[in-house]
Amino acid sequence: MASYIARKGPLVFSNLGKWAYNLSGFNQYGLHRDDCLYENEDVKEAVRRLPRKLYDERNYRIMRALHLSMTKTILPKEQWTKYEEDVKYLEPYLNEVVKEREEREDWNKNH
Repeated sequence: MASYIARKGPLVFSNLGKWAYNLSGFNQYGLHRDDCLYENEDVKEAVRRLPRKLYDERNYRIMRALHLSMTKTILPKEQWTKYEEDVKYLEPYLNEVVKEREEREDWNKNH
């Protein structure tokens, strides 16, 4: 995974996508899209496989967002996660986990 370069933002930039992204509100807490994924077994395994630095950055963002939520505040606008800069850091790990699970299920079904 060391050679993977995380994709920044969506492949297609659009005004509608940017509007929906800002409307979601998680960026006001400094979170990335991958920080907000529902944590099923695949996501939990992908998070477990993150390099220590990415794992610590994720935990910091989540803890900061929880603190901001409890105090009913948001970050200053210049600290919000920007649509163009949102890194899908979990995507390669999640794709790998899903592929492995599907292979395992296929193997178990055929043997």
